[in-house]
Amino acid sequence: MLNLERLRTLDAVARHGSVSGAADGLHVTTSAVSQQLSKLEREIGQQLLAKNGRGVRLTDAGLLLAEHAARILSQVEIAQADIEAQRGQVVGEVRIAAFPTVARGLLPGALVALRTAHPELRVRTAELEPEQSIREVLRGDADLAIVLDWSNKRAPVPGGLERAHLLDDAADVAMPAHHPLAARDEVDLVDFGDEEWVSWPEGEFCHDWLMFTLRSQGMEPRIAHFAAEHHTQLALVAAGFGVCVTPRLGRGPTPEGVAFVPVRQKMRRHIYATWRTDADRRPSIRAAVEALRSAGEPLSS
Repeated sequence: MLNLERLRTLDAVARHGSVSGAADGLHVTTSAVSQQLSKLEREIGQQLLAKNGRGVRLTDAGLLLAEHAARILSQVEIAQADIEAQRGQVVGEVRIAAFPTVARGLLPGALVALRTAHPELRVRTAELEPEQSIREVLRGDADLAIVLDWSNKRAPVPGGLERAHLLDDAADVAMPAHHPLAARDEVDLVDFGDEEWVSWPEGEFCHDWLMFTLRSQGMEPRIAHFAAEHHTQLALVAAGFGVCVTPRLGRGPTPEGVAFVPVRQKMRRHIYATWRTDADRRPSIRAAVEALRSAGEPLSS
């Protein structure tokens, strides 16, 4: 009889690509991962790992068993979801990954509602960028990911995932308070054709969106500074080092010397919750999505 926890360990190694990655994903030590794999090798009588430089790789037998392990674990999750659904109780644990502005502006209110309505449900959260949080859900290391796209640049949902719309979040242009356009009721993006911009880091979806949006207005962006956090971007704007796009959700206190002006070409982020299809019937997932949606209703713009 194959041991389920050992199959879970093998699956983690296959998904993460290393023993250390599997240990991080399972929240155990690398020694514990190695011990589980050694026991699994003795059970099946075949070698599952082989040295590969300084790391390891799965052998042909390891790859074959890992494919079966992924299907077995998915079926186990479906069974657990069915049992939860049949019982109809919101219990157990749900793990939510959310990007920073949602973690700050949406998640706390949803967590309070969940704790009040479902005191036996344990909720764990992690602040991650959307691309990473989707990977966490696909790997089974998170149950829900809160992700985004923009009204003029949509993001595809990977196969095997479901999603639900939570809210729309408008964005404004942030500029120094002494900027000539700071007193306007609205601005056009083309008004900033000669400006330097503060952007999200290269490679992030929102940076790609900013480049796409400005270029669609006939502008070639002049990116002077890159910063992941909106508060860092606004500090640079306040000091006079450019302008940036700032969503309203989770904006928090505004630094002195910054003005926000809406854009005539409305810029909105669509914010979604996404989860694995095989967990769709879990009451805890549905309760978390409903709490997030309810918390987002008064914030939608």
